[in-house]
Amino acid sequence: MRLQLLSDLHLETEAFDPVPAPGADVLVLAGDIDSRWQALDRFAGWPVPVVFVPGNHEFDGRELQDALDGLRECCARLGMTLLERETCVLAGPDGRRVRFAGTVRWCDFDLFGPAQRDRALRAGEYFQRVMRATRGGQPFDAAAVREEALACRDWLAATLAAPADGAWDATVAVTHFAPSARSLDPRYGKQPGSASFCNADDALIPRADLWLHGHLHCRHDYRVPGAGGRSTRVVCQARGLEHKGEAEGFDPFKPIDVFG
Repeated sequence: MRLQLLSDLHLETEAFDPVPAPGADVLVLAGDIDSRWQALDRFAGWPVPVVFVPGNHEFDGRELQDALDGLRECCARLGMTLLERETCVLAGPDGRRVRFAGTVRWCDFDLFGPAQRDRALRAGEYFQRVMRATRGGQPFDAAAVREEALACRDWLAATLAAPADGAWDATVAVTHFAPSARSLDPRYGKQPGSASFCNADDALIPRADLWLHGHLHCRHDYRVPGAGGRSTRVVCQARGLEHKGEAEGFDPFKPIDVFG
């Protein structure tokens, strides 16, 4: 199965026209496509299945649960599959089945360990104020984000540990937030605010066959070794913002093979 991966298109401000990649069997959208949701209509009638994991900006200015409910209705109307702490199984042209395990996987601010958590939480408050979201009618602040993040991690850990029992041949984890400090943007490096972009999910990565993410406005493609000599490929295919030069070198047609 060959995947096309797009994220961080920010079509609420960016001028970019998504086009199907030749040879792709599935399109994966790893979040921050359009904070207004309007540009999601561009993926209606896409020639292959579309799997969508929301990004933080899909929740901008909204109540968390209301946004999820609205996004589900929108994706159902457009024929897309939304995943938030959910899985779906799709078959490739060769009949092999791939399980997609998707969640926003909000940041838990433990990227640099518990001793640095308070600093990371304070830095994260800036991003939450910009986001202007609520949860249960209260500000979706850094502490609330951490609560959601830990629930995402518990779900992801349990899901990736589940035996296939013949129901699928490979697992692709899809998160908006990055699973490792290896995905940090080299422009900013390691600082307290970096914990608002990456999680320390390195121990979970080898449980998947492939891990796709967004959120960082740069591209990554690396492997994390696991048991028995196998490794898991981690790919971020974010476009970013044109006026900041982040789209330079972006290849919307980059092929990502699940079994490659």
